[in-house]
Amino acid sequence: MYYNGTSNTDGQTILLVDDNQDILHGLGNTLTRAGYKVVTASDGQEALSAFKVTFPSIVILDLMLPVKDGMEVCREIRRKCDVPILMLTARDDSIDKILGLELGADDYVTKPFDSREVVARIRAILRRTNREIPGTSMVFDGGRVRIHLASQSVEVQGQPVALTPTEFDLLVHLARHPSQVFTRHQLLEQVWGYDFPGDLRTVDVHISRLRQKIEEDPSNPALIITRFGVGYAFNDS
Repeated sequence: MYYNGTSNTDGQTILLVDDNQDILHGLGNTLTRAGYKVVTASDGQEALSAFKVTFPSIVILDLMLPVKDGMEVCREIRRKCDVPILMLTARDDSIDKILGLELGADDYVTKPFDSREVVARIRAILRRTNREIPGTSMVFDGGRVRIHLASQSVEVQGQPVALTPTEFDLLVHLARHPSQVFTRHQLLEQVWGYDFPGDLRTVDVHISRLRQKIEEDPSNPALIITRFGVGYAFNDS
């Protein structure tokens, strides 16, 4: 593990985890030039150790790692907190990508990648994470679901529900536009903030995770409705 550069981006630290030294140095230098403080790790156990002492603003996590793989690292980080996670994968295997999202990753990039794309995605994720949302609370389903905007938290039947930053932003975006149907492309642009095409499956996996956390019956959702052939809408009736 080594520290690379200094930060002029409000103290934001990135934990970059990959066993490829060329990526650690190349992407690490790109992120440093973009103004971030970069901490690197080359295996899963080193990543978890670095995470405990650095409290990064975001984790860039390779899927294929020695000692502990990226899936296990993602799972262990998610047990502790909701820090944004951007996964890197050399595999063009949709099952691995979807599994990473289901474990709590906010997004993924497939190798080989353009470093500018990675920086753009990081900035989009951090903008969402750091944005203060005005207002108080939104209440749905007869009070069963409460969205607290100031604290960016959610309660279901009076109990706190752990959402990742992306899950929270997706829920708020849908809830603020009741009955409006959004295509997957629109949600990628408006929630993820992409200026380039994203993978539509990312939206589907996040919708599925939200339903598991807030719906009484996730298999028959009452709040986040699928409009087949179009996209998703929030039902506040």
